[in-house]
Amino acid sequence: MKSLYDRRRFIKTTAAAGAGLGFAGSVLPLFGRNFSQQGKRVGIIGLDTSHSVAFTKVFNKEDPEAVYRGYKIVAAYPQGSLDIESSVSRIPDYTEQVKKMGVEIVNSIDDLLKKVDVVLLETNDGRRHLEQAIPVFKAGKTLFIDKPITASLTDGIVVFELAKHYKVPVFSSSSLRFMPTAQEVVNGKIGKVLGADTYSPCSLEKTHPDFFWYGIHGVEILYTVMGTGCRELQRVHTEGTDVATGIWEDGRIGVFRGTRTGKHFYGGTAYGENGNSVLGPYGGYESLLVEIVKFFETGAVPVKPEETLEMLAFMEAADESKRRNGASVKLAGVRDRAEKAAMKKLKQLI
Repeated sequence: MKSLYDRRRFIKTTAAAGAGLGFAGSVLPLFGRNFSQQGKRVGIIGLDTSHSVAFTKVFNKEDPEAVYRGYKIVAAYPQGSLDIESSVSRIPDYTEQVKKMGVEIVNSIDDLLKKVDVVLLETNDGRRHLEQAIPVFKAGKTLFIDKPITASLTDGIVVFELAKHYKVPVFSSSSLRFMPTAQEVVNGKIGKVLGADTYSPCSLEKTHPDFFWYGIHGVEILYTVMGTGCRELQRVHTEGTDVATGIWEDGRIGVFRGTRTGKHFYGGTAYGENGNSVLGPYGGYESLLVEIVKFFETGAVPVKPEETLEMLAFMEAADESKRRNGASVKLAGVRDRAEKAAMKKLKQLI
């Protein structure tokens, strides 16, 4: 297990802003793969989400600008969630829609992997992501996993460790991360970010921790501009609204507001040393797809694993705070429990 998950390393690196798992940043030196020679055939796992249809429309349109460098979705395995009715009921219609765009429908993930070079794991149900990612890793196919990367921090840890074990690049992100206003802040528009408030719809699904299902979009915006380093958080919950307030190690405060009433919007405000910046409006999927193609082309991950994992810890801590009637919850405790469970899973899988 020495080459796999090191609990002490994880505790040290994910607790500090800007630290890495030894897996973040460019993965080309680690994996030693010639990405310029990869093919451009894209496969989809999971036709139970509108993302699958939307992404296919973008990748498979005739685009003289060649923004996507010839990458095309050629095959899809439809089965996503097995028991979330809102997802399962979509599969027949979405299957027909992608077929009309020239996508071959296959009967298994193994069949898919024989026909494609890279994979989009789009299954709407985060509980299935680890299970469906494993054969992709074993086949050595570069993998993007749509939000949420998993339905638990434990499984998220396992995904990244298996990716490292099989030397396969992987990343996960909401498209909200790459909206231009958020990236302007990342690139220094307002100087050092001193704090941020973000918001998004936050519908709930009983099979997932509350923020994992849809609130993750607003949490992703928050982490995009704040970075890692949240020490603890408190959550206020009502039937129509959630507010999670996080305190970062350096004293900065980040707030996520999740809504279940009124009109639904995505955005927020970042507060910086040189001024403030409005985050939003949301501009669609294409900025994410551009980043995915860069990732397929180079193997360099645009979102560091420790940031994705800390987002999962933040969202699990929010559930714990809710169970404890709004008490403050330290992310370190959430991570510690998840790390122990992840070690047990990894021993069973490798």
